[in-house]
Amino acid sequence: MENKDDNKPVENKNLKETWKNLKQFLFELLDIRHGTDKEGTIEDIKENISIKGHTAWVLIFSVIIASVGLNVSSPAVVIGAMLISPLLGPILGVGLSIGTNDIDTLKRSLTNFGVMVGLSLLTSFLFFLLPIFRNETPELLSRTSPDVRDVFIAIAGGLALILAISRRTKQTNTIAGVAIATALMPPLCTAGYGLAIGNMSYFGGAMFLFTINTIFIALAAFGIVKYLHFPMVKYLDSVKRKRIAQLVSFIAFLVFAGSIYLFFNLFKENQFKQSAENLITDLKKSGLSIIDEKDEDLNYKAKSIKIYVYGKKLSSEEINSWTAKLPEYGLKDTKLIIEQGVDSDLMHEVQNLTDLYVQNQKLISSRDESLKEKEDKIKLLETELEKFYARQIPFAQISKEAQINYSGLKQLSYSRRYKTNFKKIDTITVFSAVWDTSVTNKTLEEIRLKKWLKTRLNLDTLIVNNR
Repeated sequence: MENKDDNKPVENKNLKETWKNLKQFLFELLDIRHGTDKEGTIEDIKENISIKGHTAWVLIFSVIIASVGLNVSSPAVVIGAMLISPLLGPILGVGLSIGTNDIDTLKRSLTNFGVMVGLSLLTSFLFFLLPIFRNETPELLSRTSPDVRDVFIAIAGGLALILAISRRTKQTNTIAGVAIATALMPPLCTAGYGLAIGNMSYFGGAMFLFTINTIFIALAAFGIVKYLHFPMVKYLDSVKRKRIAQLVSFIAFLVFAGSIYLFFNLFKENQFKQSAENLITDLKKSGLSIIDEKDEDLNYKAKSIKIYVYGKKLSSEEINSWTAKLPEYGLKDTKLIIEQGVDSDLMHEVQNLTDLYVQNQKLISSRDESLKEKEDKIKLLETELEKFYARQIPFAQISKEAQINYSGLKQLSYSRRYKTNFKKIDTITVFSAVWDTSVTNKTLEEIRLKKWLKTRLNLDTLIVNNR
């Protein structure tokens, strides 16, 4: 009889072999070190740092295109501007220089980054100063309030970008896609719009979104540069090398700490708004009618939620009950403000509007019926006129033609005769002809005249009288 314990070493060996093969497969699948062109990547990033000459003009034109797209609320135009924008160059330069202790490249990147931001703000500011381009659009407003999702987009975009650039064969589609996803250009244009209309809230929100994207793209580049062990810049002076390393490490720490701080704040704000929306949803389910909901009513900084209620009023006990439930929604230390003192006036206004709407609908309905009646009458009259004109004979023209055809015709008259057998009424066309005394055979002339009139007037029945 076979011993089961003898099979255990074989099974364990098979499991270990399978696990080893799986780890090897995953390593080959996810390995990013293979195919890295470190020297080429450093060279490419450094070449794209400078914002001057043609690059500056490309930046200006891309800002104008993006501003137009934001003004007309056209995502396609905004995407086109992001594709040609050179904004990513100095940001990648910052990440690379911090990762390789290259202080010269860091200074150059920060300088060009400052020039890039200033030039973009100035261009968009001047564009939106024109009165015809100052209207608010959904595309503009969507860039004034960043949330935690923008952080994930910036991190993922930065990682994808530096990985695409670091390959021997550049993945152009990936680079273009990152330029679109991270959306650096629209926030800068929106900030310029905020300056042009004097709205510092728009300016601050848009610059905050741009700062988030910038920091996390640079941080992603720094992380990949460190992970792939890009060569560090070496300095002959050991004291200088140590000082530079300390400076770069300090800058890296500031960037990293700032990133964590921004991410934490955005996460908490997003969590607060989501919890507040859950609370408002439950309030509505309880039978409350809430109107005039605005984003600013959910104030994270002031830790307050303001809602406007009409119709059913909440008693003090009910308000206290909902306030006591706030910690259950993760809204501890949050103030719930319920505005419901003016609902009688509001209901009166709503009723007035309802009555006015009903009256307008009645007027519109009455007007439509009146128009329909008039249209029916017009159609009836048109039909009667058509019948009338169809029965008319062009007597003036007929008399001229008859005078030409019949030289002995002295006089011609026309009438319509009505007769009835008391069952129906018939209408007969009657012509009376007076012939000259020189006409010898009036009967023959009458027959000829009658045939001609029947043919000319397309009549089946016709009477011609002679005198």
